[in-house]
Amino acid sequence: MADSKNILSEVKEGILYLTVNRETKLNALNFATLEEFRDIFNEVSDNKDIRAVIITGSGEKAFIAGADISEIAELNELNARKFAENGQEIFSLIENCPKPVIAVINGFALGGGCELAMACHMRIATDSAKFGQPEVNLGIIPGYGGTQRLTYLVGRGKALELMMTGDMIGAEEAKNLGLVNHVLATKAEALEKAEEILRKIMSKAPLAIGMIVDCVNAVFNTEENGYQTEANSFARCVKSGDYKEGTSAFLEKRKPVFKGE
Repeated sequence: MADSKNILSEVKEGILYLTVNRETKLNALNFATLEEFRDIFNEVSDNKDIRAVIITGSGEKAFIAGADISEIAELNELNARKFAENGQEIFSLIENCPKPVIAVINGFALGGGCELAMACHMRIATDSAKFGQPEVNLGIIPGYGGTQRLTYLVGRGKALELMMTGDMIGAEEAKNLGLVNHVLATKAEALEKAEEILRKIMSKAPLAIGMIVDCVNAVFNTEENGYQTEANSFARCVKSGDYKEGTSAFLEKRKPVFKGE
């Protein structure tokens, strides 16, 4: 996968590493960067060389410090809804990716950066990470799904407090609230932890991993019966070659070799 203008990409041992590369702008998400994420995740699902994804930001100051304020300042009532819907659509591609996606967060993850991190399946932070949805300071609200995902992750009361005050929280508090899975001292250690988790996931059946994503996301979809999604997905698993391989390997006391078929 070739680098985009604003996102560096590299595939190593089945993991796609994506680095938002706008360090002088604290990796702020502009329209062009969002569209690059769309193109990348449209390709990830069908690319057999990619088994998992890590998203991070360049430099030491920020994961992603927010959306690009210079672009937000140009919005009007007519195009603001499309602006929000476009971001929601792109972050939905990340959230629904059938391959595990982990955000490795160092420094600021604010506004659109926090929203992008929450769209990932897991979040691993460094001690220096700061999270927040400070849009109220600009007279607006989160528009890329932040009002929904933050509430799912930390609960109604805390989500309201964070969005209404615009306050930032540190990595340890974020972990205690359920916003972050793990906190490590350095970015290098956080990346190592993400790789450790992904290697373990990548040893499992790929079809089952993708269906777990579908079933968990169904919990938050009011138009979907999550239990039915689970039953349907379970049946699809049993129809797969991975199911036959997994059960045979268990009975034969050997390590399974899954092919995602």
